[in-house]
Amino acid sequence: MKLHFIDITIIFLYLLGTIIIGLSARKMARKSKEDYLLGGNKLPWYMLGLSNASGMFDISGTMWLVTLTFIYGFKSIWIPWLWPVFNQVFLMIYLAAWLRRSGVTTGAEWMLFRFDKGRGGKLAHTIIVIFAILSCLGFLAYGFIGLGKFVEIFIPWQTVQPYLPFTIPLEYVPHFYGIIFTLFAVFYSIIGGMSGIVWADILQYSIMTVSSIAIAVIAWFAIDGNPLNVPDSWFTPTFGWTLDMDWSGIIDQVNDKIISDGYSLFSIFFMLMVFKGILASLAGPAPNYDMQKILSTKSPKEATKMSMASIITLIPTRYLMVGGFSVLALLFYEKLDLSTAGVIDFEKILPSAIQQFVPVGLTGLLLAGLLAAFMSTFAGTLNAAQAYIVNDIYLNYKNKNASSKKIKQVNYTVGITVVLISIVLGFFVQDVNTVLQWIVSALYGSYVLSNVLKWHWWRFNGEGYFWGMLSGILPALILPLVTDTLDLYYFPIILLTSLIGSIIGTYSNPPTNETVLINFYKKTQPWGFWNPIYKKIKASEPNFEKNKNFGRDMFNTLIGIVAQTLLVIIPLYLILHKNLNLIISLIALLICVIILKKNWWNKLNY
Repeated sequence: MKLHFIDITIIFLYLLGTIIIGLSARKMARKSKEDYLLGGNKLPWYMLGLSNASGMFDISGTMWLVTLTFIYGFKSIWIPWLWPVFNQVFLMIYLAAWLRRSGVTTGAEWMLFRFDKGRGGKLAHTIIVIFAILSCLGFLAYGFIGLGKFVEIFIPWQTVQPYLPFTIPLEYVPHFYGIIFTLFAVFYSIIGGMSGIVWADILQYSIMTVSSIAIAVIAWFAIDGNPLNVPDSWFTPTFGWTLDMDWSGIIDQVNDKIISDGYSLFSIFFMLMVFKGILASLAGPAPNYDMQKILSTKSPKEATKMSMASIITLIPTRYLMVGGFSVLALLFYEKLDLSTAGVIDFEKILPSAIQQFVPVGLTGLLLAGLLAAFMSTFAGTLNAAQAYIVNDIYLNYKNKNASSKKIKQVNYTVGITVVLISIVLGFFVQDVNTVLQWIVSALYGSYVLSNVLKWHWWRFNGEGYFWGMLSGILPALILPLVTDTLDLYYFPIILLTSLIGSIIGTYSNPPTNETVLINFYKKTQPWGFWNPIYKKIKASEPNFEKNKNFGRDMFNTLIGIVAQTLLVIIPLYLILHKNLNLIISLIALLICVIILKKNWWNKLNY
């Protein structure tokens, strides 16, 4: 596809805007480490929430969601629970406040707050830094390959090749494009720090909102009088023991995709997904850009509001786009070019649909927005990786008294190094779904148990955390090499090995220093198995009251998950003209909002 001059101009203006933002935020970012990594804790919750949503509105994830909706229809609303997407609800209701009360700069620094600076605390600090760097590199590689696949549609290699003094095998063309556009994200994130990232995210989100509404409107008009040719079960979110979705005689290749995805035994998949999702949500945010945004808020109360803003701003907007493109792709499937080196690649549905259905001008706006979505995720993840390496390795072990100028130099060096490593890793990634499954099912599976225990069990110590994490990370790295099964299916193995490591590590070493535990419990105020520490505090402070909100928090979380799922399904019903379903869903959403207003928002007294 040859882009129109108007489209190219819009994309150029967006890229120019990111450079201006990076340069404008540079002055503030240079003031101190906190200004660079956390925006000086001066950014309002709604800006950080919108920025966080923008970071989640990534190009690779959007391609994945369009593919899922195209293939699985309304059943696709459950598959993103792999992340799990509902972890934002847990953060909104209570966990973001728990995390923000610490006042630390990174998740690794939080380990010292929880486990002290002795042997156990240092071990916990070390393993979470390793995990953070692994997950950041995984997400950077994931975004990198997604961007390359996307750009390949709009800038065909055959039009570029004559102007270059070298040639590239077709399977590596996406990687080449990924490198080129990554450079812009590297610029404003390294130069502008957290403030630069947030302002660039706001620009990106504005573009994406306009684009999403436009695509939904186009699809809404296109489907009028044109029924979708899909299996009957495509329209129902319910499912049985198996998926029971047969595309034979419609698009036969989709059946092969369903088999390769591994979702056929949907009940087993769903149960494992919910089990893992609840544990992962109880564990709190992983050490990535999401955690950094929470730590950047002004207060615990604003941290919870930030997570709420992320849900409200992300999901309806994103699913207007996802639903719109999925419907257009199904209506006009024969017009899509999904071939890569002679093989059908369903992950190219999104860029191919843009190529076919989006008019001049809007194409440029949409491409700018999706490029921005990639850069937003990439920049936020890069910022998190820098935070862990600079704050938790360099400043902690190498140079504790480094000047602001020296910290700035190290930040630049670390950022460039991390990007180069992620690019190399991107060359080993087969597709978006492969690396996504590894991150959310295997690697994050190793994170779950130790991080649930750190919040809820007083006896859990730094050594237990270290061995629990290590016992999960090792099989997460090894199992994908020796088995072809869906990564989620060996999550129980990772969970079991992590549990064994956690228990052995905990009981083979003494408890964490009592003074540290008392400080942590008083400051964080978690619920869970903290009775021995609570009694110690109560003896010296009779007026101290423990957190008795477990029941209310869990009820509000359940209502929040229902509301979040309704926000996913409402845009799909709207586009498909399912008016009765739409009205019922809106009424259910209103009920959820009223409950949360009375039982959560009105009780935010911290």
